[in-house]
Amino acid sequence: MHRGTRSLSLAAHRGWRSRLADLLCYPVNPLRNVGVARTVASVLSGAKTSSQVRERLKNEVIQMKEQAPDFRPGLAILQVGDRDDSNLYISMKLKAAAEIGMNANHVRLPKTATEDEVLSNITHINEDPAVHGLIVQLPLDSINPIDVEKVTNAVAPEKDVDGLTSINAGKLARGDLGDCFIPCTPNGCLELIKQTGVKLAGSRAVVIGRSKIVGAPMRDLLVSNHATVTTCHSKTVDLQGEVGRADILVVGAGKAEMVKGNWIKPGAVVIDCGINHIPDSTKASGKRVVGDVAYSEAKQVASYITPVPGGVGPMTVCMLMANTVAGAKRYLEKSKPGKWPIHYTKLNRVEPVPSDIVISRSGTPKHICRMAKEVGLLSDEVELYGKSKAKVLLSTLGRLKDQPDGKYVVVTGITPTPLGEGKSTTTIGLAQAIGAHLDINVFACVRQPSQGPTFGIKGGAAGGGYSQVIPMEEFNLHLTGDIHAITAANNLVAAAIDARMFHEATQSDKALYDRLVPSNKGVRIFSQIQLRRLQKLGINKTKPNSLTNEEIASFVRLDIQPDTITWQRVMDTNDRFLRKITIGQSSTEKGYTRTTQFDITVASEIMAVLALTDSLKDMRERLGKMVVASSKKGEPVTTDDLGISGALAVLMKDAIKPNLMQTLEDEVQEGQIL
Repeated sequence: MHRGTRSLSLAAHRGWRSRLADLLCYPVNPLRNVGVARTVASVLSGAKTSSQVRERLKNEVIQMKEQAPDFRPGLAILQVGDRDDSNLYISMKLKAAAEIGMNANHVRLPKTATEDEVLSNITHINEDPAVHGLIVQLPLDSINPIDVEKVTNAVAPEKDVDGLTSINAGKLARGDLGDCFIPCTPNGCLELIKQTGVKLAGSRAVVIGRSKIVGAPMRDLLVSNHATVTTCHSKTVDLQGEVGRADILVVGAGKAEMVKGNWIKPGAVVIDCGINHIPDSTKASGKRVVGDVAYSEAKQVASYITPVPGGVGPMTVCMLMANTVAGAKRYLEKSKPGKWPIHYTKLNRVEPVPSDIVISRSGTPKHICRMAKEVGLLSDEVELYGKSKAKVLLSTLGRLKDQPDGKYVVVTGITPTPLGEGKSTTTIGLAQAIGAHLDINVFACVRQPSQGPTFGIKGGAAGGGYSQVIPMEEFNLHLTGDIHAITAANNLVAAAIDARMFHEATQSDKALYDRLVPSNKGVRIFSQIQLRRLQKLGINKTKPNSLTNEEIASFVRLDIQPDTITWQRVMDTNDRFLRKITIGQSSTEKGYTRTTQFDITVASEIMAVLALTDSLKDMRERLGKMVVASSKKGEPVTTDDLGISGALAVLMKDAIKPNLMQTLEDEVQEGQIL
């Protein structure tokens, strides 16, 4: 007789003898006086089965690398706190991931982490295309209250390799096994059951326990495999009788050796998910690990049984790796390496061609959040300005610094018409053709329109016809305020020039010094920008009270020659009556008047700085080096000398970020003032 089977007559005989013994309160050997050899259950080794599964996963990872050489499955484990048991489990998972050939990242947050910090980290990992599986290690060891259900459900379902989100649980309950992640412990149990060769369809299964991690998903998994399942728990009446009818028994009650051997149906498959500690003086630790089933008794009755430890435990980690590999395969199948998962809008062309504004308003733009996600931007790299426009943070450059550069196509020309129209339309049309029709990633980088031409004869700069940035009125009017920031910064410089000239003409060196380096409770301190001016003057001193009178005079007086001032005031409107003006006519200015003018904002040198800069630090340095006039000695006077370059950088801190919009066919448009 095969050691894993028993005849019907033997099973019936053993069952009758066991029940009679229970009634008589007299223990008997159910195989005594029976003319067959006594058998012991086959042990279902989780270590052996998991080794086989890991080998299969290794081969699958190798195949994925052959398909996409730069691709590797990625796993992230998020831990809050520093529990020893969590550290042990995580080390096992990291080791298993390395053996299979996956990238594994351990994200550890301190015990002081708040719920918002945990959710923020989860969002970041959700959006990382290099991560295909995310585990939130439970319990969350934080001193702050954290809603575990909220945190669990924050994990993106397509990365929920623990299978704990409501979406994955719902799909499992509905039987959509091909479109969800199955919790690792139940999945490992099923793998062990399949190793026995027992036919699941039509079998009577009993699951003890109804937790979301083991009991409930185990029930759903067995039902999906056509078993007849009974779920038992602490309130179940006649638990022993229910267990005695089970062909397959899965126990996850969390109670040491609760299920006795004489409860079990002879020949049943027993899967023990319990991990409990009981006193044992023979162990150095004074305790030993046991399951929820009395193993020594049960193995005399069952046909197959899992040991504790060494049974379900290794399979749980193994199934976690299997889920991550499955997630990576799904990602690879759905996405093309280097291609945006973008859905292009089809144009609805009509004849005759309507006006630009009618065409612009004929379609509904995607929400800019969706557009940003489709082109691979993370949510914390995008600042929203309503539903149709956004700014991209410069931190994106750091994240993508190792990515290969793309091709740069310049659209230029001198159109032989009075207004030179057509360049923006050509640029947008070319981008739409490359993206929507050739399926190549493409950004159209076009200038942000100035209000002067927009309200003048030329009009906007959003393109035209069926090659437009949309919504065109949002693009042409204000956008995200970059031109207004330039206006404010430019006019701050102009105001600082005239104010400095006025104060130098009306105050003593000491009075100027007291204004520039004020005393706070008897203490004067030079700012960094003032230290730079001292170095420029060749004064190697850092203490304000150590300067001589001559050094103070040199420090406080720029001595700007009025007719050398090159800096004009600006505004973003064509106002012909401000082309030449006289300033300083108020009686408070004491007759210090001069002739100057207004230019259009985009003619400002700050505009040029914005177009050329590549970082906030670089912009700060460039703004400080702008020459605004010459001194009476013929030396250049800069905004750093005026002491306002830091203020200019603050005004321009958002303008440096590229603007994000979209075209009629959904290609991405980055607006910068050029």
